[in-house]
Amino acid sequence: MALEVKVGVKGMTCAACVARVERALKRAEGVEEARVNLTTEEAFLRLGEGADLKAVLKRVEEAGYEPVVARAEIPIRGMTCAACAARVEGAIGRLPGVLSARVNLATERAWVEYLPDTLSLARIRQAIREAGYEPWETQEEEKREGPTYRKDLFLALPFALLTLLLAMGPMLLPLPHLPPLFQGLAALPPLYAGRRFFRQAWAEVRHRALGMSTLVALGAGSAYLYSFALLLFPQAFPPEARHPYFEAGAVILALILLGKHLEEGAKGKASEALKRLLSLRPKTARVVGEGGEKEMPAEALIPGDRVRVLPGERIPADGVVLEGRSHVDESLLTGEPIPKAKGPGDEVVGGTVNGEGVLLLKVSRVGEATVLAQMARLVGEAQGYKPKVQEVADRIAAFFVPLVLLLAALTFGVWMLLGPEPRLAYAFAATLSVLLIACPCAMGLATPAAIAVATGRAAGMGLLFRKGGALEALARADTVVLDKTGTLTQGHPTLGRVMAFGLEEGEALRLAAALERGSEHPLAKAVLEAAKDLPPLEAQGVRALPGEGVEGVVAGRKLYLGGPALMARLGVALPEAALALAEEGHTPLYLAEEGRCLAAFGVLDPPRLEAQKVVAALKALGLRPILLTGDHPTPAGKVAEALGIGEVLAGVRPEGKVEAIRRLQAEGRKVVFVGDGINDAAALAQADVGVAMGTGTDIALEAGDLVLLSPSLFGLVNAIRLARKTLGVIHLNFFWAYAYNVLLIPVAAGALYPFTGLLLNPMLAAAAMSLSSLFVLSNSLRLFRFPPYPGLTATP
Repeated sequence: MALEVKVGVKGMTCAACVARVERALKRAEGVEEARVNLTTEEAFLRLGEGADLKAVLKRVEEAGYEPVVARAEIPIRGMTCAACAARVEGAIGRLPGVLSARVNLATERAWVEYLPDTLSLARIRQAIREAGYEPWETQEEEKREGPTYRKDLFLALPFALLTLLLAMGPMLLPLPHLPPLFQGLAALPPLYAGRRFFRQAWAEVRHRALGMSTLVALGAGSAYLYSFALLLFPQAFPPEARHPYFEAGAVILALILLGKHLEEGAKGKASEALKRLLSLRPKTARVVGEGGEKEMPAEALIPGDRVRVLPGERIPADGVVLEGRSHVDESLLTGEPIPKAKGPGDEVVGGTVNGEGVLLLKVSRVGEATVLAQMARLVGEAQGYKPKVQEVADRIAAFFVPLVLLLAALTFGVWMLLGPEPRLAYAFAATLSVLLIACPCAMGLATPAAIAVATGRAAGMGLLFRKGGALEALARADTVVLDKTGTLTQGHPTLGRVMAFGLEEGEALRLAAALERGSEHPLAKAVLEAAKDLPPLEAQGVRALPGEGVEGVVAGRKLYLGGPALMARLGVALPEAALALAEEGHTPLYLAEEGRCLAAFGVLDPPRLEAQKVVAALKALGLRPILLTGDHPTPAGKVAEALGIGEVLAGVRPEGKVEAIRRLQAEGRKVVFVGDGINDAAALAQADVGVAMGTGTDIALEAGDLVLLSPSLFGLVNAIRLARKTLGVIHLNFFWAYAYNVLLIPVAAGALYPFTGLLLNPMLAAAAMSLSSLFVLSNSLRLFRFPPYPGLTATP
């Protein structure tokens, strides 16, 4: 069985880095799939059986990057022998993402090395509890080093300004000229602060995969080497070229550190949806037991615990209400601002906010099984998606840096051959500018930054993209196929008419209810609800007839209950009055025995209050709405007419829905199918984008690419609008990334000098490179402000 893990990867700065890490991972034995995301700095891996995770991480290190590994020391109570220690080691070692686990019986401690992007410390503790032992808190929590440019920036910036003042100050201010040695000394702290670029550049050179760090190291390093060489051996340089570039090297490193610091903050904001989701879990819970009520860490809860939640508190875990009534704010899940009424038997989700009442809950899900954890996992996986345009960009980035180095060499050669005096100074400055202005980072961030922000924004609106590819496919869709029952209609049918032929209406209803008892079909629920006050009958040998109805034996009579298709197959002649039900807009059900109709039932399922507005909004977006249903054509047609849908495919069996979608796709249509995620699994899978109507407590619907957590269909409109906006942002990001490099690299090389006499300063080139990445990130962050459709809540 394949194992899926996430690995944090530090040190990546551009698309070339991403490509290098992916290549290294794919070469590792046992890796079936590897995807790397520059924005979240994570690698998504699917490993085959027997894969050595440590060996896989070694590949990342050999490529010159740092896999994020956390280590924890966990004290454990309850172990009495070596078998206990072995049992705990086994329980921890079986968790996905664990690299090693050692348990010492004498000290009663476990030392665990694991991947914090895959596994949490709380989940490890939970595994120890499930093995029958008790982990307890310690001062030594997980040790995880995160990258930070802050300290290096604060070291580099003041000394870079001092170096600039020493070099340029006397030309602008009445300051004394100090020997270049003082500039060299002031430039040393920025050189130390930028050491990571030189280390990374060396790794890139060793692995023959050049990236941004190579360009920075060559640019800033050349300025330093030139200046130090001039300081030590001034006679080796012509008089007109004896100008040190200490201030250029120092300011270049300071500016790039500043850009990376700002970029790091922007990346963090792009991924903050996941952190925000997980931060909503409260720290403590009031557990009610035989000894009374006690407070304990929420992460220590286990299924079956009884928890009391006071008004205004966040619910600590997923559970079911045992006692009390209140309203719960579930806006973090569904985007709906109106709190939901909750009472005994209702499900609640950890992280949501209790309203005015006191609730007693029974915990049902903890750890990775909770809705919040599932949402965070699905959002994280969707953020790792790489569309084709990004794959092309990654391939271009692999050749980009060598091309820039070639252009830099050509620039130096042309200036030395054709440039005016001082040729060496001009050639050196132009070459540095070419090296520093080229920006492969923007290419690598163009897609992942936008998708990270978009999927996070979607989660806040009650839209859960299970696959990142759904975002791109949804943006390109032109046809929306909508199921009727439970999608366009309210999904709560009621029995509107009962007609009996040769028996009492109540008796007919009892017979029908006996056949439908246990069924989850909406029409069956309507019959059962109507018969709930009648004495029940028992049915034997009940068998579902897919797409037709049901058969069984009740009180010794072989009966059939279903729609017109079943009656036609059985050769049952329907009375005129029964046929009129469909003409009146009812969905008809017929009860038959031995070729004759015993009764007819007319079921009504009114359209959703917002359905008409949603259909109008889809049309306004240029989409073609189609109603697809297994219902009788007449009631389906009436629903379509009321909603403004011009095309109806009715009386379609479940397997026929898949064929209908295939026909549309054969016409060149990009099809979105919207269904309930249960009866429509095959159709959801066949469509270019399957949209499942979920609920706030059921988000892991395997069939859908996109799950609407809100009960409102406006989520579909929001999803399409957001997908199109995201695709537009991605295209603008790529346009900027390529246009920037295409236009400014020639400027840096000196293309404007013959016409204007202007030559780009290397310091300005370094600033421009940082601004390029920041533009892409800030452009992507605009998606955080994406407004929902004005009619988010369903109102008449």
